[in-house]
Amino acid sequence: MATRALILLEGNTHGTGLLYVQAAQRLGLTPITLSTEPSRYDYLAAERYEAIRTDTDNLDALIHECSRLRATHDIAGITGFAGDDESVYVAVGKLCRQFDLPGPNPASIERCCDKLTQRQLLAEAGIPIPTYRVAGNATEVESSAAEIGLPVVLKPAVGSGSIGVRLCRSVDELAEHTTYLLGGKHISGSSPRILVEEFAQGPHYSAHIMGNEVIGIVAADFGRPPHFVFREFTFPALLTADEHARIADVSLSCLRALDLGWGPTCIEFRWTKRGPVVIEVNPRLAGAPDPQMIQLACGVDLIAEHIKLVIGEQWNLRRRRSHAAAARILVPDHDGTLDWIVGDSQAAAIPGVAEVELYIQPKTPIVRKGDCRDCIGHVIAASSSLAQTAGILQRAVDLIGWSITPFPATGEQEQSGPPYLTAPSQVAPGNTNAHES
Repeated sequence: MATRALILLEGNTHGTGLLYVQAAQRLGLTPITLSTEPSRYDYLAAERYEAIRTDTDNLDALIHECSRLRATHDIAGITGFAGDDESVYVAVGKLCRQFDLPGPNPASIERCCDKLTQRQLLAEAGIPIPTYRVAGNATEVESSAAEIGLPVVLKPAVGSGSIGVRLCRSVDELAEHTTYLLGGKHISGSSPRILVEEFAQGPHYSAHIMGNEVIGIVAADFGRPPHFVFREFTFPALLTADEHARIADVSLSCLRALDLGWGPTCIEFRWTKRGPVVIEVNPRLAGAPDPQMIQLACGVDLIAEHIKLVIGEQWNLRRRRSHAAAARILVPDHDGTLDWIVGDSQAAAIPGVAEVELYIQPKTPIVRKGDCRDCIGHVIAASSSLAQTAGILQRAVDLIGWSITPFPATGEQEQSGPPYLTAPSQVAPGNTNAHES
């Protein structure tokens, strides 16, 4: 009898990739990863999971590889990870159509991945979003910002992980980041498109949806501006019943406007003076630590339930408990070479700490880019109350420390990310807890 296989496009370096292959195995499936560069994902080699080098940007190559695998396996389903390249999830939808398997509508995913198209569809449906303009050059960026009024958020029209996204509070910052975006690889295609958006100010929330059901809402905090690097998450978010209902109602309106509703969706909001304002609709499961937090707090394994949907089985979204979970993202406050990082084992041993993961090893050069790639680890805790969970999390984070030696002042290490206008603090080697908490 042919082995039942789950095909995974690409992977996830720090978070859900390993959880997907483990969940697939628990469901009696053989996970097979197709990746342009399988060596990027350490867990594949460490656990000897099957991985095949394939050009995941080439749909014909993917179809060929899946057809070859079908000769020796029963392909039960195909899914994948968007990561830094949203086109991967579009390819997932097209492959599912090609092989007559359950999957998302690729046209809907593609519309969502283009932030301008997404904005236009949401606006047409009357859904609250930030005021925005699209610009193709520096002059248009400047005039758009003048119309909206500073501060504004500048971002590429296509992308994820807050890559290339920045808050611009002055004309100088606006000009500097415009030059950075137009001069880099953040603008795809021959006609550059930059979104200039109103800075929607207020608490940040993410609604996590499976099908048409809002499973829960996570609250999140960012690090220092001008970038949007997540620092802390809490689930469930402290919302009134009315606030929760309003976010849920707007979330379902987004699904209708964007023709979504199959599988997972993560919708990001800011709660402003006019209520919930949609920042972004992601037509996929959120990355770590959100799925782990939701499972710890309410007992719903979003990853396993997603796989069940992918292979055509009935999912179960019933909540099994009512606890509280929180996570802290570890982020360095300056560039340099990591000398050492310690305390993860001690932190993991604290009762209530569910997960401690470090993403880098000593002697790794650190060059902050102002986006998700700045993160060097995370800690997740859970208990019966938010207050208790917060205390557990803080005790664990306090045990983790590292030292970073700044790069020589000779320009030896070239800054490859957007400019940091706020001068970072310099921490001398040998200090523990040399990070912001």
